Amino acid sequence: LVVGIILVAVNPYKQLPIYGDAIIHAYSGQNMGDMDPHIFAVAEEAYKQMARNNKNQSIIVSGESGAGKTVSARYTMRYFATVSKSSSNANVEDKVLASNPITEAVGNAKTTRNDNSSRFGKYMEISFDQSYQIIGANMRTYLLEKSRVVFQSENERNYHIFYQLCASAMQPEFKHLKLGRSQENNLLFI
Repeated sequence: LVVGIILVAVNPYKQLPIYGDAIIHAYSGQNMGDMDPHIFAVAEEAYKQMARNNKNQSIIVSGESGAGKTVSARYTMRYFATVSKSSSNANVEDKVLASNPITEAVGNAKTTRNDNSSRFGKYMEISFDQSYQIIGANMRTYLLEKSRVVFQSENERNYHIFYQLCASAMQPEFKHLKLGRSQENNLLFI
């Protein structure tokens, strides 16, 4: 097992002008250490190692709730799509992340630290062809926090899907479920 670069990033909780196409192109083709530490530097090193050694690479994005893990993964995918010049597949980021509303509804909940906290992990696999252009992606979720279904700490909520279902209770396709307002169903929704 070889451990490569480690980047510690801080979520500024606001948009910064350090993730645009000009910055992607500035990091593209650069050697690690030639530029300031950045998620694009990590992505570039993984991309170069994949192409140079013809071996799979992994980028682990870890952190506490609200640390910006999903955003960092999104920037990494955008970097790969841009530098690989995957024109027909440049929207792979959008395609992979299009499933986010569904996975977030089923696996995210409000915590005291984050209104949209993931209560599960994601494993994203991006596939490249022989020319190192993106040809597809696969996302798997794991380790869903099951205890949240029956118990939430004070000022926290259950998974979003339960509230979304209750909010849709009056829609014709949901009337047969006889759902009430979330406040009325206090066994599941505290």
